[in-house]
Amino acid sequence: MKKLALFMVMVLVVFAAQAQEQQTGPVLTLKEKSIDFGDLTQGDKVEHTFVFQNTGTTPLIISNVAVTCGCTATQWPKEPIAPGKSSELKISFNSAGKMGKQNSVVRIYSNASEPIEKVSLISNVLPKGK
Repeated sequence: MKKLALFMVMVLVVFAAQAQEQQTGPVLTLKEKSIDFGDLTQGDKVEHTFVFQNTGTTPLIISNVAVTCGCTATQWPKEPIAPGKSSELKISFNSAGKMGKQNSVVRIYSNASEPIEKVSLISNVLPKGK
């Protein structure tokens, strides 16, 4: 009886592991989730390109990319990203009118299994020299 119970538990573990491995649908996988530009002088403009891949099984569609302020602008692919393919999200930050520590959060909305991903642009804005 103990052998049968042990066998049943092992079968359940194997089925559970296989079910987790067979996740279907699009999956947005970012190579990095933040970039730190360090010290910037007020008025500096910087940009960074975040690379991501669709590690899922169906096309990934980014429906919107939302920024926290007008100091941040984005460019993202409007066409579906096929499974296994990579693409880019370009984000620019304008430090004009900013001062001190900045953490611009950008939200990526898609049809992925996690429908909202976030990336951050971090900097420390210093006053202009005279």
